[in-house]
Amino acid sequence: MQFEVIGVGGAGCRIASAIRAAEPADYPFVGDAFAFDTDTEDLAANAEIPETHRHRYGHTTDDGLEGDVERGFEFGREHADELSRALDEGRPAASDGFLVAVGLGGATGGGTVPELVRQLRREYDKPVYVLATLPADREFVRTDADPASTGVKRSDDGPPRPYAAANAIATLEALDGLANAVVVFDNEEWIRRGESLEEARDRLNREFATRVVAAFAACSDATADAAAATSVVDGNDLRRVFGDTSDVATIGYGEQEVETGGGSRFGLGLFGKKSEPDVEASAAIRAVETTINKALRGKLTLECDRDSAERGLLVVGGPPAWLDRRAVADGQRALQSTIDSQTAVGGDAPRPDGDAVFAAVVLAGIEANRRSDELREWVQNNWKSADR
Repeated sequence: MQFEVIGVGGAGCRIASAIRAAEPADYPFVGDAFAFDTDTEDLAANAEIPETHRHRYGHTTDDGLEGDVERGFEFGREHADELSRALDEGRPAASDGFLVAVGLGGATGGGTVPELVRQLRREYDKPVYVLATLPADREFVRTDADPASTGVKRSDDGPPRPYAAANAIATLEALDGLANAVVVFDNEEWIRRGESLEEARDRLNREFATRVVAAFAACSDATADAAAATSVVDGNDLRRVFGDTSDVATIGYGEQEVETGGGSRFGLGLFGKKSEPDVEASAAIRAVETTINKALRGKLTLECDRDSAERGLLVVGGPPAWLDRRAVADGQRALQSTIDSQTAVGGDAPRPDGDAVFAAVVLAGIEANRRSDELREWVQNNWKSADR
């Protein structure tokens, strides 16, 4: 499968670039990558995306919209046709779907994405999965001398965005019924204590991209000299898991470095190449179990009650000799048990040149989660339309 990856706005473009950088060479799943932004300087920084696929649109910025996402929605409607035409530099008609990345909280990117998604669904009749980041509290809540005040934050975290929480909720609501699914990454959960947004930005983008790539590259077609998966995840599996009704999804991830030298003797994994290392069955099982447990029980891109998920996907990858079939099957059963659903798809992702076993778990159709409730509560308690 091949996806067109589209970044919209500064944050969305950086996420698209990070996905392009993390894409495995032998298992490509990005057909083309695009960066759409109103800022020429920010566009130029996305070196992972070809210059011909970086498109500046409009003549305003978030400052020009004064953080007003309602004006942003109008802005998106004005420019959706322009952005759709820009995609003709790639091969959208030949793709199997679209990944549209955006940072929620801004007026321009958040305002543009719903109409762009609507346009893509109408023109191509292919799944559109939105990759969205939620703003951190410090973007709209004061974090220095007066914690009780709102709308101001420390200067080292960039310009204040007092409308970020309200904009994030408004954009998510606007995407309801448009996107096939929305994969959410909560910046607040991932920023370290004492770390500024500027310091955290690249790391958080890499974390999100790593998880997206682990899940979606599993359905890519291997190159001629790459190992093929035994249990393949395909487009139908993705649609079963992510759904078609704008459900929210989250991704868990775990990895463990393993030894990759030596020659194969036991044939304990899913594959049997002579160049594979000697791997004891117990070591392979422990490595797979450890990474699955990290992915299933560790930090998610958006925290939620795991048993609230309606559907799940498990991808286990790494050097073929380490992918023990029994442990992978046990992991899929553990996922089914955790979400109490039979809609739990599993697949493997062989990486002969890799030096780690990894696992990605997608939980989709999750119920209202704590973070979205917090944002809505903050907006209700602190936001007045007259403040605009």
